[in-house]
Amino acid sequence: MADEDLEAIRRQRMAELQAKHGDHSSDQQGQQEAKQRETEMRNSVLAQLLDQSARARLSNLALVKPDKAKAVENYLIQMARIGQLGGKITEAGLIEILEKVSQQTEKKTTVKFNRRRVMDSDEEDDD
Repeated sequence: MADEDLEAIRRQRMAELQAKHGDHSSDQQGQQEAKQRETEMRNSVLAQLLDQSARARLSNLALVKPDKAKAVENYLIQMARIGQLGGKITEAGLIEILEKVSQQTEKKTTVKFNRRRVMDSDEEDDD
């Protein structure tokens, strides 16, 4: 009788584990599908906003600097939602937007030299 109870508990636990892992994989699939839908939506909005040459430039930028391309895409989508964009953006217009984004995210690089002062004193010139 103890073996039967033990076997029932094992089956119940196995069913719980399978349900738990099955839900986990469906959550991952749901996240992937949501991400894919978001990407498709972004692409469709950008297709409406940009002409062919501007889209080509933006895709080339995405290959080299994905973070900057993502920032430009977000900027364009935000402007479209507000209603500040009138008509399709040409390549020249995209270049202007890229310059604005570059100026906003421009990093200042500074170089600081720390020179060691060991055995480098000019005051102690003993010839």
